[in-house]
Amino acid sequence: MSKSYDVIVIGLGGMGSATAAQLAKRGQRVLGLEQFERNHANGSSHGISRIIREAYFEAPEYVPLVQRAYTLWRELEKETGRFLLTITGGLNIGAPDSTFVSGSLASAKQWDLPHEYLNPAEVAERFPGFKLTDDLVAVFEPNAGYLKPEGCQLAHFHVAGKHGAELRFEEPVTEWEATDAGVRVTTSKGVYDAEKLVITAGPWAGQVMADLGLPLSVRRIVNVHFNPEQRNLFRSQSCPVYLMEVPEGEYYGFPIFPGRGLKIGRHDTGEQTTPQDIRRSVDAAEIKMLREVLDKYMPGASGMVKETLTCMYTDTPDSHFIIDLHPEHANVAFACGFSGHGFKFASAIGEVLAELAIDGQTQHDIGFLSLGRF
Repeated sequence: MSKSYDVIVIGLGGMGSATAAQLAKRGQRVLGLEQFERNHANGSSHGISRIIREAYFEAPEYVPLVQRAYTLWRELEKETGRFLLTITGGLNIGAPDSTFVSGSLASAKQWDLPHEYLNPAEVAERFPGFKLTDDLVAVFEPNAGYLKPEGCQLAHFHVAGKHGAELRFEEPVTEWEATDAGVRVTTSKGVYDAEKLVITAGPWAGQVMADLGLPLSVRRIVNVHFNPEQRNLFRSQSCPVYLMEVPEGEYYGFPIFPGRGLKIGRHDTGEQTTPQDIRRSVDAAEIKMLREVLDKYMPGASGMVKETLTCMYTDTPDSHFIIDLHPEHANVAFACGFSGHGFKFASAIGEVLAELAIDGQTQHDIGFLSLGRF
């Protein structure tokens, strides 16, 4: 027998957990479905930290959305008593004409965001752990920091459950279809009907919405945690989060996490994969590459390897998200293709998707993220 809901959410990672919480707070009868266990490490919403930043180099259009996300993360902290967002400041490092620098400046100037333009000597004076070459500069934004993704999801699960949402884990979806009354979702354990559907399937989005032929590709991303040789230089009090666009590639990193060391990853490369076939082991060459970048630009930051991890980027051709209503089913909303920079927005995207599901439209300006651009 089937059971009926107002809205079903497929996928309960960063975006889906936020969506379930927002829908439940709006009085909707919500069913959330997740194929893995709670807070699993198989997708793109794990790994203890995600950068959040305001002077958005990817496009100024993101700034209002990320500002809303900041507000909603703080509200979530108050509602749940969890500490989710740490402000460290952030450095966007690159050549003066690089995307990381010029794009950050463009967003900061358009939206009148606090920022400073620093040369290598000024960076070293302010943050002694960084030793930039003479051809590099940095844009410092004081409002940047990091989120705890696992904690964020648990907080959203708590809110969703408090407001009556039914969240089912380890229950893979095998099929969904439009019906005269709305949608029907079939899983390994049951059949469920609802008026509306939201799909936030991360790297599985292309499979769950195979009918749309979405322009998505999946990349394997490697992160390494090092135990710094000069720990005092890389604690959060003296080391901000950072993004670096340097001759060796594009990188991102964090200050030391207690007991976990300093985390760094590469943003611009990664072998093509699928969620089913991703290689989870990290090899010596990948560790060496990240260590050499630290040794050049942050001497003393590398040391013994504490741990390694892999995750996935689900990329679009232009590296911008896709958030829209299904072109053939107006009662189906979806979000995907977060291209390695989406988690910080999760609290706001949950709000966007809840509005799309309930009202068919959102107060937020997401036109630049529509599927129609492809």
